[in-house]
Amino acid sequence: AEAVRWFQLAAEQGHADAQSNLGFMYRNGFGAPQNEAEAVRWFRLAAEQGHADAQSNLGFMHRNGLGAPQDEAEAVRWFRLAAEQGHADAQFNLGLGYDLDEGVEQDAAEAVRWFRLAAEQEHAAAQFNLGLRYDSGEGVEQDAAEAVQWLRLAADQGLTDAQHNLGVMYANGRGVPTDHVEAYIWFSLSAPPSSGLRDETVSLRNALAEQMTTEQILEAQRRARDWTPTPQP
Repeated sequence: AEAVRWFQLAAEQGHADAQSNLGFMYRNGFGAPQNEAEAVRWFRLAAEQGHADAQSNLGFMHRNGLGAPQDEAEAVRWFRLAAEQGHADAQFNLGLGYDLDEGVEQDAAEAVRWFRLAAEQEHAAAQFNLGLRYDSGEGVEQDAAEAVQWLRLAADQGLTDAQHNLGVMYANGRGVPTDHVEAYIWFSLSAPPSSGLRDETVSLRNALAEQMTTEQILEAQRRARDWTPTPQP
């Protein structure tokens, strides 16, 4: 509550960082009652001053209809302003817009361009999506080895969807030599109880285990237990 008071004082004097932080606190109910409309108001004031975080957050609010009418085109407008300043989340979300035909005409190559810019800033979801595009050849020349590289970067950060897909690549020898131990490791890491892919992943891992020696399974289980994610930026 004390932080909100100080942010409010600075925000009312036009301080863009304070306005953006105040919007974040209202959106998430940190130190103040959650109020999405109030969050939008402060995000907008900061965004109109060119504050990239606020522009990205305002795009998110418009895309999801939080505190403001849902408006995909307006969301894209704010995402683009932030993305052009190098904001990784905005670059990723702009890529999604081009990928999903949301607020902007669908353009697979343009989606790849924005995913790549965010992925190069270590944005895990962008790395995952870029890996998928290289695997499918959508918007970029198909390259399974390049797909594996991007999937691995996302998987190393702990993104379970990327871990699952990387396991599939190792199991099938796609973009990498077939390696059942590596596949088992990534399937194990991508199968926490909260994962929507858990049943499928456990099934794939069990089928894989039938082709492995006991020593290989024990090695994979040990390496999965010892694995730690790469710290996120």
